[in-house]
Amino acid sequence: MGFWNSVLDGAFIAMQAITGLIGAYQVVLSVFGLIHRRQPICFEPKKRFAVLIAAHNEASVIAPLLENLKRMEYPSQLYDVYVIADNCTDDTARIARAHGVMVAERFSEEERGKGFAIRWMLDRLRKSDRAYDAVVMFDADNLAATNFLRVMNDRLMAGKKVIQGYLDIKNPYDSWVSISMAISYWYTNRMWQLARYNLGLSCALGGTGLCIDMPLLKRLGWEATGLTEDVEFGAKCVSEGIYPVWAHDARVYDEKPIAIIASMRQRLRWMQGHFNCAQQYMLPLLSASAQERSLAKLDAAIYLFQPMRFLILFFTGFMLLFQMTAPNSWAVSVATELLPTWFWAAVNIFILVQMPLAMVLDRIPWRAYLGLPLFPFFMITWFPVTLMALVTRRNRVWKHTVHTRAIQFDELRSR
Repeated sequence: MGFWNSVLDGAFIAMQAITGLIGAYQVVLSVFGLIHRRQPICFEPKKRFAVLIAAHNEASVIAPLLENLKRMEYPSQLYDVYVIADNCTDDTARIARAHGVMVAERFSEEERGKGFAIRWMLDRLRKSDRAYDAVVMFDADNLAATNFLRVMNDRLMAGKKVIQGYLDIKNPYDSWVSISMAISYWYTNRMWQLARYNLGLSCALGGTGLCIDMPLLKRLGWEATGLTEDVEFGAKCVSEGIYPVWAHDARVYDEKPIAIIASMRQRLRWMQGHFNCAQQYMLPLLSASAQERSLAKLDAAIYLFQPMRFLILFFTGFMLLFQMTAPNSWAVSVATELLPTWFWAAVNIFILVQMPLAMVLDRIPWRAYLGLPLFPFFMITWFPVTLMALVTRRNRVWKHTVHTRAIQFDELRSR
């Protein structure tokens, strides 16, 4: 028993050290998200965009997005909208054609999911006679700020290759689940994404509101066909020394589930894909960061490690409870000396305070603050989701999230 107690004690201390270091690292970096200088538009419209919308049975929500895209503050001759009707069995394709956009219908039982649909569409574009400078990707349930293409044009003209827009929520007040997701996004946008942009580090790609330079796409190809194609492509970019940048002033609004089971199912898919990407890219990025002394690559590797950090926090808490009931164990005193109670309290309080602070800084409407008391309960649900994702990480079967909120862009301005 002495041997196994020592093993458990050592594992407990190691997990606290890893979790503590990453927590402290994030706290320090997040300070740089407090400052946001709005970047003026410096370039006239020049870049030509192919706007891709991957859609699977999205007849109930796609019309508002297509109407929204007609109202972009960008010359209509400089962007084309393509709807990829992927294995659709509803009226998605018909509705899209009625809105005057280009529709490509795709049917495949073997290669199902957004990543495969995007790869198929990009292959078609390469073979067409239409030339584009960049690709912009939206989900069918989205809405986008009318300045979105202007901002993307500006970043491309400044030499950026991969740009991620601000990820907002179009239905935050539908339920305690959707407002909790919104709080997560508002915090991440400000204290994670903007902070890293201000430091010159890579931002994380979010799967929608994404702009990619077409020559870069042709060079790298699109092999991101897993459950989280955004994480996969982002990791590949960083591995190649290309760091996606953040556009805080270009917003895209995404629909989030309103029921906890639907939300957990969606997040399970995200975490399964995240674990798969971590398995492929985390250690090579760590190695490259050491060889090249690259903080950006180290930071990207830490981002891929984040799901495991959730589990470490969970198991550390469990082990702490276990050790407290075992008075003969020396791990409690050693662990306390290594990372004292005040350290954990300071890190958690700092992160909790940052959430309403991020909302204040980004001028989120006052009603959103009513969701803060329920947010901790939502965070608890991440633990079973992440644990299940670890166990089922080999799953690559894409499951569609049903969208139903057909909100018009003008409604966002009045909320």
